[in-house]
Amino acid sequence: MDRPVVARRIRERGLELGLGAIGFAPIGPSAQGAALSEWLGRGRHGTMAWMERTAVDRLDLRRRFPWARSAVMAAVTYLPYRGGRETQEGVVRHVARYAVGRDYHRVLADRLRVLAAFIVTEAPGARTQVYTDTGPVLERELAARAGLGWFGKNTNLIGPRGDSWTLLGEILTDLDLPAGEPVADRCGSCTACLDACPTGAIPEPYVVDSTRCISYLTIELRGSIPEPQRADLGDWVFGCDICQEVCPWNRKVAATADADFLPSGDLRRRSLADLVRIAGEEFRATFGETPIERTRHRGLVRNALIVAANAGDEEALAAARERAGDADPVIRETAGWALDRKTDR
Repeated sequence: MDRPVVARRIRERGLELGLGAIGFAPIGPSAQGAALSEWLGRGRHGTMAWMERTAVDRLDLRRRFPWARSAVMAAVTYLPYRGGRETQEGVVRHVARYAVGRDYHRVLADRLRVLAAFIVTEAPGARTQVYTDTGPVLERELAARAGLGWFGKNTNLIGPRGDSWTLLGEILTDLDLPAGEPVADRCGSCTACLDACPTGAIPEPYVVDSTRCISYLTIELRGSIPEPQRADLGDWVFGCDICQEVCPWNRKVAATADADFLPSGDLRRRSLADLVRIAGEEFRATFGETPIERTRHRGLVRNALIVAANAGDEEALAAARERAGDADPVIRETAGWALDRKTDR
C-alpha cells in the first residue's frame, strides 16, 4: 500500500462528500491524562457520569480498539449565518448555531460511512469504525494531532486559518496513515472568550467548568436548573455560542452553503411561547432529527420557561400559566418560578 497515495485519495473523497478538512492522526496514549484526571476530580463534568466511566478508554483508544493505528479526522464548517443572533427569525436566535439544522451526528456519520467504505475499496481488508461525538474518543486532541487546528482557550479547536465553527468526526482504522503537522497555538495573550463568558465557565485558559456552562445547563443537566443559575441562561434555550462569537479568529469565517446546517423552517416560525406549549409528541416529530432532541421534551420546555422569564416575554409567560399545573414536576416548578419572577418585576 502506497500510504501517501491512499491518504491523498481519502482527502479528495472526503472533500467530495462534504467532510471539509481531512487529516490523519496516529492512535496512541493521550497527552491529556493529567488534565482530564484533575478536571474529573474537581467535578467539572457535573452529572455527565459517562465521561468518568469512559475516561480510561479515552486516554488510550488502544484499550478498546487494539487494532486501531490511525484516525481519519474530518472537520466540517457549519456556520449557518453571519451577523448577530438578533437578526434571526423565530427561536433561531435562542439556539446555538450548530443545532439549527439537521442533527450533525447523523449528517457526519452518513458521510463518514461512505468514506469508510471508500477506504476499504482503496485498501481491501482494512478495518474501520466511525464516530461523531458519540464514542470514547478525545476528538479535539486527535484533530490537533492530525494538523486540523489548535486548542483555543475556550477549549474549542480553531482551524489553521482561523475558524472554530467546526464539527468533528472520525474513522478509526488499522491502516498506518501519514500523520499531519501540528498547528501552533495562535491565541497569544487574547482572553476574549474568558472575559465574555457570562457565567465564568472558563475559569482559566484551556479549562471549561461544565457545571457553570450554559450549554451544559440547557442540554446535559437533567431535572431542575438550580434557581441561582437560571438568570445565567440569558436568552439561550439550547446551547451557547458566546465564546465563539467574540473570538477574533472567527471574524472572517464565511457562512456555509451546506443545506444540512441551515436553520429549519420550524425554528424560524416558532416563538418562545410555542416552545413553552409544545407537547411531547410534537416535540419528537419536530426535533427528533435535530440536535435539540438531546435536551428532551422536559428540558426544552424548562429552558423556554426560564428564558421567557429572563426576557420578560409576555406571550411566553402567558403560556407558562398553562404549565403551572403540569404533570411533570420539573416543568410545573419552573413554570411557577417564571410566573413568580414576572410578578416580582
